[in-house]
Amino acid sequence: MPTFFLEVLTPERKFFSGEAEEVIFRSVDGEIGILAMHAPTVVAVDVGPLKIKADGKWSEALVTEGFAEIMPDKVIILTDTAEYPEEIDINRAKAAKDRAEERLQKQLSQLEYARSKTALARAMARLKITNPK
Repeated sequence: MPTFFLEVLTPERKFFSGEAEEVIFRSVDGEIGILAMHAPTVVAVDVGPLKIKADGKWSEALVTEGFAEIMPDKVIILTDTAEYPEEIDINRAKAAKDRAEERLQKQLSQLEYARSKTALARAMARLKITNPK
């Protein structure tokens, strides 16, 4: 299967860098799958799973908001956070989920509401990726 160069970068680290056969992630318009020779485009990345197929094997991680630049021979994903399931602190994610749900029960400004919804989405995604079913 043809490959392309994939880089997943966060402000703290180079999360992934290497050849990939396929990458799947959630964009703001829905899930998107990328193969070699994809048409050039830029998309907004949304909170959700990141699936990478390299050397015939799939690995899964979590990414949060960001952007992806897609070219026929290279994909660069710039994201706020990228984590493998084993890097996620489940207790911390549960506490974040509870805090976000509590904040959403209160009367909030539009900005506070949007931030709470985003925090809840991140916490739920972290919990889901650590316990896929």
